[in-house]
Amino acid sequence: MSKKAAFILSLLGVATGISISAGVPAGSSTPASGSTAIPAQTAPADQPKVIQIVAHKFAFEPNRITLKKGVPATLQLSSRDVQHGFYIRGLKVDEEILPGTTTEVTITPDKAGTFPTICDHFCGLGHKKMNMTVVVEE
Repeated sequence: MSKKAAFILSLLGVATGISISAGVPAGSSTPASGSTAIPAQTAPADQPKVIQIVAHKFAFEPNRITLKKGVPATLQLSSRDVQHGFYIRGLKVDEEILPGTTTEVTITPDKAGTFPTICDHFCGLGHKKMNMTVVVEE
């Protein structure tokens, strides 16, 4: 993982019950799962958890998030370069991410499972590989 990506991930504050992980190179001193967890922070009880997701050619950072069923979360979506899409079919999320703006969407997952998330706006030759995973736990 680049220093820039590590810095961005270190700035992400997430609430209890939500973990964020990103792929790291083999041979690094991370857990066997190949991901790095970001420590959770507590949000006020009446506020949704906030997760920042940055889109760029051709990835989302972080590339995996974990939510809790029935617990609201606000996703703050931004793009570093061009317009991207953010589509989670199983959770009925379909948003546009425009460069220079932040798109916020608050969701309350109503079912547990693993949900593939894709960019559904063509953003270049690596577009078809631009995806992430949303895991919703009971």
